[in-house]
Amino acid sequence: MIQGSAATVWPPATISESDGVRYLHLGTPWVQGAMRIRKPLAIELEYVQRMMVWLLLRSGADLGKGQAVQLGLGAGAITRFCHSKLRLQTTAVELNPGVIAAGHAWFNLPRDSARLSLLEQDAAEFVAEPQRADSVQVLCVDLYDHEAAAPVLDSEDFYADCRRILSDDGVMSVNLFGRHASLARSVQHIAAVFGAIQVRTMQATREGNSIVVALKSEPFPTQSMLAARAQNIETRFHLPARKWLRMIRPLAPSAHPPPEPEPASE
Repeated sequence: MIQGSAATVWPPATISESDGVRYLHLGTPWVQGAMRIRKPLAIELEYVQRMMVWLLLRSGADLGKGQAVQLGLGAGAITRFCHSKLRLQTTAVELNPGVIAAGHAWFNLPRDSARLSLLEQDAAEFVAEPQRADSVQVLCVDLYDHEAAAPVLDSEDFYADCRRILSDDGVMSVNLFGRHASLARSVQHIAAVFGAIQVRTMQATREGNSIVVALKSEPFPTQSMLAARAQNIETRFHLPARKWLRMIRPLAPSAHPPPEPEPASE
């Protein structure tokens, strides 16, 4: 998702396919999203699966309740999952109209309905709107431009607005490109807004994506609660939630180092 005006020339949304998987690009080889053609509700990319770590931080009874918002549509994997599997009230915010059009044409993205809103809007403007305060239970942030080098929106002010729109029991997950020099700074910005005790990081994927998750006000669940929830998530949704438990790390009290990449042998 790129900042722009009405006169902005957007990178074109282009498609490639390999071994039954369809990929979204924005005029470069960088993958912006993916969908397994015969399993459109499955989450194909590992880093996008890990963005669903927020499932561990909500009780099983609450997984289908409230509003889920995605900032940055990509190929729509999280949007499809939240709308069609979890049956949540779902809103996706994407500034590039070509990405939305590609979602409808190539990635099984449903049209707007009573439970789904697709907004062609600047994510910073969306989270800054006063009427959205305390209205969102799940916020997934994945905001990269066509070069996929660093988050487009990454300031403390932006994360403060993200926290403001969350309900007290709300949770945010953020994709950060873990091998970029901005990672530690991004984590610091999130911790400054949410409080370090409310933030956890995950090990980076082999590609370098690091997921950060933050709770607005609720304390983090105990390990026994997380283990029970992970089993439920694997049974219901076929996501590797028990593996996630080994990857979640609290922030150090005096510093916020980036997570280490996974060993190549895993």
